[in-house]
Amino acid sequence: MASIFDLVTADAITAYWTQKVTSLPPYLGEELFPDNKKLGLDIKWIKGAKGLPVVLAPSAYDAKARKRTRIGFEKLAAQMPFFKESTGIDEELRQQLNMVLETGNQAYIDSIMNRVFDDETDLLSGARAQRERMRMMALTTGAISISANGQDYDYDYGMPNDHKSTVSTSWSNPAADIYGDIENAIDKIEDDTGVRPSRAVCSKKTWGYFRKNTAIRNAILRNDTAVQVTDDEIMKYFEDTLSLEIVKYTKKYRTEAGTEAAFVADDIFVLFPEGDLGTGWFGTTPEESDLMSGSAANVSITDTGVAVTTSKLVDPVQVDTKASMIYLPSFEQADEVYILDVIA
Repeated sequence: MASIFDLVTADAITAYWTQKVTSLPPYLGEELFPDNKKLGLDIKWIKGAKGLPVVLAPSAYDAKARKRTRIGFEKLAAQMPFFKESTGIDEELRQQLNMVLETGNQAYIDSIMNRVFDDETDLLSGARAQRERMRMMALTTGAISISANGQDYDYDYGMPNDHKSTVSTSWSNPAADIYGDIENAIDKIEDDTGVRPSRAVCSKKTWGYFRKNTAIRNAILRNDTAVQVTDDEIMKYFEDTLSLEIVKYTKKYRTEAGTEAAFVADDIFVLFPEGDLGTGWFGTTPEESDLMSGSAANVSITDTGVAVTTSKLVDPVQVDTKASMIYLPSFEQADEVYILDVIA
């Protein structure tokens, strides 16, 4: 008869998660910072300070080419943060599993195992949320700051100070020039980098300011104040006039302390260009580098670089499941992003 050691394995957990995650709605950051993997803990990237091309220098015939210096570029390096947490099967659930294993009823066994794997994959769901939190911190603040479990991780992506600003009139005021604030920010990025932002992200609350804004309502409804302006009309208005696609991002997570938080904070409006903004870099965890080839534990890799490790405990009889991850997004296009604080 099979035991929990046979059924609760790293391979089985990652297979269950791989199937489960396909049904989950994607995170915005997964598109903007696609995943990749490297060896070790150090990450280095080149961040362009200006996107404008420098013209080729003239030269005399038969002369040696002048060496171009890499002006306007900054090399950033950081050590990637480490995340790790474990869980186990509680006594009650383990006893239920033992009982159904004796019956040999596969339907009952599958039902209990699904409950087990749902609990185990909470760790992988948490790893996924941690990655999105870091990506959205980078995008909406220009930095990452995480403090928990005695660890402090702080990373500054060197976003230019004049690519962050506070509006002169709060967008919560219906008389605010929301359209003008956005247009000025777009023009600033284009003037500085040669790249014109075509996408933006904000929270549901910030999006609500568009609905109440007098100038936007008048432009869409032609002064018909009795009609409610729709989300589709607002989106089309900005697409038609500024070629701007705005994402209203409402996804949330729970912090290490258990409090609810939004990936995109209220009263922030962020503009960015089309395409990748950086890369979500995974490092090699100790579990992957040191345990995969031995017999001390069972290790499987999922989501590009998250290590799932299962190991046997004999007192009490238990399977310990651990998820570990080394992860940090790079942000090569940081200079082409504009962050607006919409409360004066």
